Parts: sequence; structure tokens; C-alpha cells
Amino acid sequence: MGRKPKKKSEEMTELEQLQEENERLRTEVAYLKKLKELEGGTKPYSEKVRDN
Repeated sequence: MGRKPKKKSEEMTELEQLQEENERLRTEVAYLKKLKELEGGTKPYSEKVRDN
């Protein structure tokens, strides 16, 4: 099970382009949150919930 083959930009509808951008941005945010946790910037979400 691999990824779906990507369409070229000119073959994609505006909705498909926005969905792809949204997915990239969500991935970037998740990566940055994890990086911040690893650098000691914040507690992981699961620990925050337990502390309250």
C-alpha cells in the first residue's frame, strides 16, 4: 500500500490543490510541535492533560 500517484499541478482542480496544501501544512505543524517538545520547549499534550 503506497501513496496515490500525484497529479501534476495543471491536472489538479483548485480543491485538490488546496487539500494537498492543507495536508502539507498539517504535516509541517505536527513536525514543528514534535521538534519543540524534543527541544524541551513544552510538555507533550498527553502530559498536559494528566497534570490538570
